Amino acid sequence: MRVLLIGAGGVGDAIAKIAARRSFYEVIVVSDYDESRAERTIASIAARHGADVAARFIAEQLDASDPYGVESLAREHRITHVMNAVEPKFVPTIFAGALAAGAHYLDMAMSLSEPHPSDPHRRTGVKLGDDQFAQNPDWEQAGQLALVGMGVEPGLSDVFARYASDHLFSEIDELGTRDGANLVVRDDDGNEIFAPSFSIWTTIEECLNPPVIWQKEEGWFTTPPFSEPEVFVFPDGIGPVECVNVEHEEVLLMPRWLAAKRVTFKYGLGAEFIGVLKTLHLLGLDSTTPLRVRGADADGVRGPVEVAPRDVVAASLPDPASIGPRMTGKTCAGVWVTGIGVDGQPREVYLYHVSDNEWTMREYDAQCVVWQTALNPVIALELLAGGVWAGSGVLGPEAFDAAPFLELMARPLEEGGYGQAWGLEERTPTR
Repeated sequence: MRVLLIGAGGVGDAIAKIAARRSFYEVIVVSDYDESRAERTIASIAARHGADVAARFIAEQLDASDPYGVESLAREHRITHVMNAVEPKFVPTIFAGALAAGAHYLDMAMSLSEPHPSDPHRRTGVKLGDDQFAQNPDWEQAGQLALVGMGVEPGLSDVFARYASDHLFSEIDELGTRDGANLVVRDDDGNEIFAPSFSIWTTIEECLNPPVIWQKEEGWFTTPPFSEPEVFVFPDGIGPVECVNVEHEEVLLMPRWLAAKRVTFKYGLGAEFIGVLKTLHLLGLDSTTPLRVRGADADGVRGPVEVAPRDVVAASLPDPASIGPRMTGKTCAGVWVTGIGVDGQPREVYLYHVSDNEWTMREYDAQCVVWQTALNPVIALELLAGGVWAGSGVLGPEAFDAAPFLELMARPLEEGGYGQAWGLEERTPTR
């Protein structure tokens, strides 16, 4: 296996650091628009693991918006698997470049949606991943695999859903992805500050778009942003968090492979975060359409320049990869499942994984949200390298047997696993 990792931001950096401890690949080419970020990641690996380990990593400059550049770099390094670790706006070009290069493909966020033009809060327009699934025949004909949505959410949550469907339930009422945390970021004086733990560009996209819900009788439909608030109690000391509907890939993936009456995604954003997002939308600062503003270009030439408001917001906030030392707490990702158990009785469970920022910073020098996201594509790559997972076409994590993934994930490090226990919490059925 020869991997082209595109993006050396928070998640890409963490992917490389997790993979540095594994032996299933021959080389990983770490690429970024800013090559110095890729070089910084490899230098960090060398400092922790030594020159021999770092020798399996190569830094390259790459513009992810150029499909021909992706194809060329993949061919130059005889890449077998392209790992997309940049913002979802680059999915189309990386997807095309990987296919043209004859490489398999993985991502953690799918091609973007477009709201329905006249009824956005009831009807879907272009759904997340529609553009990728439309190209399934091309990938099948080429015999190449595009494993989409293989992060933590989507990704691990979808693996949990497949496991519940195969081993825990005979009939599923709802597959409800629930994500919550008790993370706090402070400044140098110890004051709590607003600093999203994940890409604000992506967060704005998924939180301000109309959330999608799937029901067996109706199919996919939408609601207004932040709809249907509920208090969900998260394990491992996180406790109750108010969660709201958010547009997310699980709802578009799970019904394609798993039988359920309802599929939802709810995220614990908090009142302050929701207020900030609503303000950004009210001011038009969530827009990706460039505006002409006064200023100077990169060469210092004065005059009007074009800039997207959302890019300005992203540039003004701390890089999620840099906030780990100032962050405390835990994040939890999982799937709440209700229905009839294999014994014929009503059952309600929450399958989950918790990531502690203190531990991930100490062990990997990566904050917990990006580390938890990065863990799962590395496990998937290892399963693909060993032939445990295999396939062609555009497939989600639900298309693969979940048991080998969860076994490798939980197996202790000293026994060749990843040492990441996952939980299964029985709850009182409300059916």
